[in-house]
Amino acid sequence: MAGRIEQRLKELGITLPTPAAPIANYVPFVVTGKLVVISGQIPLRDGAVAYSGKVSVDVTPEQGREAARLCFVNLLAQLKAAAGDLDRVAQVVRLGGFIAAPAAFTQHATVMNGASDLAVEVFGEAGRHARSTIGVPSLPADAAVEVEGMFELA
Repeated sequence: MAGRIEQRLKELGITLPTPAAPIANYVPFVVTGKLVVISGQIPLRDGAVAYSGKVSVDVTPEQGREAARLCFVNLLAQLKAAAGDLDRVAQVVRLGGFIAAPAAFTQHATVMNGASDLAVEVFGEAGRHARSTIGVPSLPADAAVEVEGMFELA
């Protein structure tokens, strides 16, 4: 039987993908004590980057939001692999977002809301988190967005 969070994902029409394998010398997550730290996830869909290039040049800011949301879905896939059961999540502690964009772009926070909003949709009050959002000139695999996360387990 699906747990509370799995049921919520189903209500939102979200199916978790198979967690992506690392593309370099790192692990997808580390569990230490009650914390799970998840390496940055890019907007992969069916094994391919769904949103590539720079936000405001190659993808619109709205598509950037969708990319951040997809990154959070990929974080959830890693989180399930780490925790075994998403109902064990007590708190989304922190999200870090990296937005590939030209120097004049200033809507990074709005783009990152795609991930933050989904965290709250999925976990309710426990989804409210601390956050950093940073503009960068490029990301691995030419992804438009990358999101990393830290979660507390019950």
